[in-house]
Order: sequence, then C-alpha cells, then structure tokens
Amino acid sequence: MSALVCFALKEEAAPFQKMAAAKSGVSVLITGIGRDNAEKSLRNYLASHSPGLVLTCGFAGGLDPALKLGDIIFEAPAPLPDSCASLPHSLAAAGAKPAKILCANRIATTVDERRTLRMQTGADAAEMESGAIHAVCRGRGIPAVTVRVISDTALEALPLDFNRFLTADKTLDLKKLLGAVAMSPGKIGALMKLQRQAAFAAGRLAETLFKVLQTPID
Repeated sequence: MSALVCFALKEEAAPFQKMAAAKSGVSVLITGIGRDNAEKSLRNYLASHSPGLVLTCGFAGGLDPALKLGDIIFEAPAPLPDSCASLPHSLAAAGAKPAKILCANRIATTVDERRTLRMQTGADAAEMESGAIHAVCRGRGIPAVTVRVISDTALEALPLDFNRFLTADKTLDLKKLLGAVAMSPGKIGALMKLQRQAAFAAGRLAETLFKVLQTPID
C-alpha cells in the first residue's frame, strides 16, 4: 500500500525523510501550518496521486499533563478499512498511545490556555492540521490516521506567543520573530531549549513512523 505522510513543517519532517528516502511506496508532503494550508496542499497532491493511506504527522502540544516530551500519540477513525485495520495495533506495538487530538485554530502558548482547552474538549493534545486532512480524505474515501509527537507539554508555557508571528495565511514571519527576540534577549535560552526539544521530538516521531511503515499494514 502506498502511504502519504503529511507534515506542516520541514523541520518536523526532516528526520523521517532521511530515514525513508530509499523506501518505495512512501511519500512526504509539507503542507504548511493550519487547516487552510493543509487542505489546499493535500487537494493539490491528490489531483495527481492516489495514496492508499494518509498519515497526518508532526508536533503536538500536550494538554494532558501525563504526556511527556517525545511521547507518540495517535488517533484513528473507526472502523478502518481492512487494508489498514492493523495500523493502530502496529502503532501501539511501536510505543504510540491512543489519544484524543484537537485540531485547533491557534497555538496554545500558556499553561492556562492548555488547561482550558483540556477542560472544554477533553483532548489530550492539540495541533492545527489534522482536522482538515481527515475531512479531505473522508471525501475521497482514503483512510487517514493522525500520528503526532509531544514537542511541548501541558505544564510548560512557550517562551513567546508564536501566534503573533504568523501571517494571515499562517506563514511564519521570520523578520517579526527575530525582531521580538532582539527586544527580549532573555528569551534566547528558552528558545534554544525549545529548538532542542523540537529536534528530539522530530527524531522520536521519525523512528516510530519508520518502524510502523516497515511492517506490512495489510
């Protein structure tokens, strides 16, 4: 079965791309941040490709305080078709945990915001693309499964409100971000820590995805 693995950002995808470069039947799509970009990118891809499975992957912010940095979580619609019915079992065998994952419209940057989202939705983690990807796949009859890694936990605030540096089309305004860092040099240490966490999380996700995709899904 051919599989399309979607990531919002190249930084999320890079370790997996290196591992899967020589693996046939697996393609990677960088969609951009947010629902609109994810939907547009996936529709464009599907105009000329017909994958048997779509995985929506990348970072997620923890809402459940029990989830730790590097934990792999997944959410699969039930029932999955017979062609990929064993995928949840393969993910669990690789150490991934079933979870309720919220597709949010903004980045949850504070502990209070994460606590509120947890109370309002009962979700274990939040990200910004999977809802749109699942909707497109449902319309095409393509099975889709969310696989995410916790890159920041429910009990830690992000060093900056990154929503301020996203343009209307959810592109990161690097100039604006660098300007904010220059105005708050005390944040540099926390930002470097966040970068290390992201690199660790991306590596953990890549290992799990590669392990799962090495196993025949059907």
